[in-house]
Amino acid sequence: MIQYELLCAGFGGQGVMLMGQLLAYAAAMEDKEATWFPSYGPEMRGGTANCQVVISDTPISSPVLSHPETVIALNKPSFQKYEPLVISGGLLLVNSSLNDVKSSRTDLEIYEIPATLMANELGGTIVANIVLLGAYLERVPAVRWESVEKVLLKVLSGSKERFLPMNLEALHRGAETMRALRLLRKDFGDRFQSIPLLRSEAKGSTR
Repeated sequence: MIQYELLCAGFGGQGVMLMGQLLAYAAAMEDKEATWFPSYGPEMRGGTANCQVVISDTPISSPVLSHPETVIALNKPSFQKYEPLVISGGLLLVNSSLNDVKSSRTDLEIYEIPATLMANELGGTIVANIVLLGAYLERVPAVRWESVEKVLLKVLSGSKERFLPMNLEALHRGAETMRALRLLRKDFGDRFQSIPLLRSEAKGSTR
């Protein structure tokens, strides 16, 4: 049995739910079993939100993850809430643009990616979630890359079609960043878990 577990968390309006939906739809396109379990805070936009995704090649017993193997945290509150819950040996992806806290855990594979700033350089912070999704897909083969691209083509159709190029570029930028980070870790060890400053960060952008 091969099973992938992911919890995505952030503020409402950051596209947390879309990340999970894209993965679940892509899995269904590949005839895999998939569950998508959303949870909203008191406010849909600006409040907290998370979704849990399970993808498997066999029937899934429960969509609820008490200790997910992967967490993607889009902001500081999500990092603080869910970082302790990641299973030992698991994966943690952090939007370092909106989180200045370092994990003290030594049993996780951690990557800090300034997704919001990267998205802003692409033309809109709204695709920070897609940057992190690209990084995740580069690290975890939960679904095929082309499946996610096909789902994006369907989701961003009609009046939303103008956003497709930016989303596809964000997906690829996230993957490129993950490849660079993994090479740094391979060559220099775990102290390289974040990428060097972007131009916008170097100019004094605040987190």
